Amino acid sequence: MYNYSNEINKNREEKSMKEKIKLQSEALNSKIDSITDTNSYNETNSLLKKILKEFYADMKNLDNDEKKNVGKLINDFKNEMESLLESKKDNTNKPNADTKKVDLSIYNDNIKFGMKHPLIAVYEKMEETLVRMGFEIVQGPEIDLDRNNFEMLNMENDHPARDMQDTFYIEHPDVILRSHTSTVQIRYMETHKPPFKILSPGVVYRVDEIDAQHTPCFYQVEGLVVGEDITFSDLKGTLIAFVKGTFGDEYEVRITPSFYPYTEPSAGIDMSCVICKGKGCKTCRNTGWLRIGGAGMVHPKVFKNVGYPKETVGFAFGFGVNKFPMLYYGIPEMRTLYENDIELWKQIGGE
Repeated sequence: MYNYSNEINKNREEKSMKEKIKLQSEALNSKIDSITDTNSYNETNSLLKKILKEFYADMKNLDNDEKKNVGKLINDFKNEMESLLESKKDNTNKPNADTKKVDLSIYNDNIKFGMKHPLIAVYEKMEETLVRMGFEIVQGPEIDLDRNNFEMLNMENDHPARDMQDTFYIEHPDVILRSHTSTVQIRYMETHKPPFKILSPGVVYRVDEIDAQHTPCFYQVEGLVVGEDITFSDLKGTLIAFVKGTFGDEYEVRITPSFYPYTEPSAGIDMSCVICKGKGCKTCRNTGWLRIGGAGMVHPKVFKNVGYPKETVGFAFGFGVNKFPMLYYGIPEMRTLYENDIELWKQIGGE
């Protein structure tokens, strides 16, 4: 039996939807006419989307034939409102009526200027100390060849020491992000003859895990001295003079045996931990010491690779600059240097 009651209810629902669309169209038309700036435009656009969402939700109560009729009405409503909104876009570039005008010609003597980042401030102190000792600053590219980063430094393709400085490849296997600024030393030696004292600062990249003392991208300073009658004693004296000249006589320096493929003999350079005063803490891994760099007498094979005579001697050293602000300002976490904490810079007396 045909159910007339259902038919009447459906007709009522369709009629109700038509009335809703008509009422919303009139209200939205009025609101669009009053658009004067970006805020009112965005507000009206958001309202339109909300109304459409409600209409589409109401259509669920209609059968297929009714959905076609009401759906056409909704689409006509949508197209008309969007067209009217589009015509009002010219007004969106106008400032709000209550926007305060700023007179840029008025002088303000209360302007606070920025300060040097701790990394820059400490690096400049390091550079100043080494330049006073006669070092010349040289630069090189961050993207370099595997040849300069590994092979010329006595690390062939199958050398296990490569794992210690594995880096990021731009074009495998030849083009990489340098893992140390020793690449600059290779480039320099291939175009210059001894004697010389050079300093090569810059950004380097390694696949280090992030912790209190390590990040995958950090700043490094490397020194290279090549000339006649240079000994390990010269290296030791240079390192002690550098650390004490940069940070003060109260810092203890420890030089211990180590291994690097491009130096022989090799040494690790440690400073007493300023966080715990040598007692042991998270930053120094409870040793009382922080490893700040490595050094050694340049391996004869490195000199051979750049075409220097067999009797050539010299030493090299390298520091991770990121660790020095930790020491200088007593910052326990290296990650703090990248968090842009202005209050921290004020507390440590950034310049």
